[in-house]
Amino acid sequence: MSIYDFKVKKRREGELDLSEWQGKVILVVNTATGCGFTPQYEAIENLYEKYHDQGFEVLDLPCNQFGKQAPGSDAEIHEFCTAKYKTQFDQMAKIDVNGENESPVFTFLKAAQPDEEIKGMKNKMAMKAIEKISTTCKKPGDIKWNFTKFLVDREGNVVKRYAPTFDPAEIEPDLKALL
Repeated sequence: MSIYDFKVKKRREGELDLSEWQGKVILVVNTATGCGFTPQYEAIENLYEKYHDQGFEVLDLPCNQFGKQAPGSDAEIHEFCTAKYKTQFDQMAKIDVNGENESPVFTFLKAAQPDEEIKGMKNKMAMKAIEKISTTCKKPGDIKWNFTKFLVDREGNVVKRYAPTFDPAEIEPDLKALL
């Protein structure tokens, strides 16, 4: 099984069959527009602009499960991202990443990479605090907060999971190695 076996609901209508991205390196991110980590959109967009022509895609999946920090419609989220962060990659429809209504793609991602990379003592302490306030993080491997990131190789394998505190710019060496 690979990420190419899944579909996600598009922002407007229909579904994105991830098999359409076969052969691409993908960064999957559960995002929110009202989160302290929302400025990470800038670094994610920078990676997208720099590497898109080499086969890099961003799968932006807004999620309102953490502090209700992704309010508004899918269209409003898209408008916010393009206006404030000039994102060129598209946002999909809002999804759940944990719980009984979690997206099957997140069930797959979490099973493939249940542990996330956290750099530095300050970030480890922040993630411990986040885990305590996260009401949907109920079992090992669950997503703890917005801006958890998964890096997927060209064969559809999940190779790494990064904590919300992980600066997307620091993903670049891993991304370059896969491209």
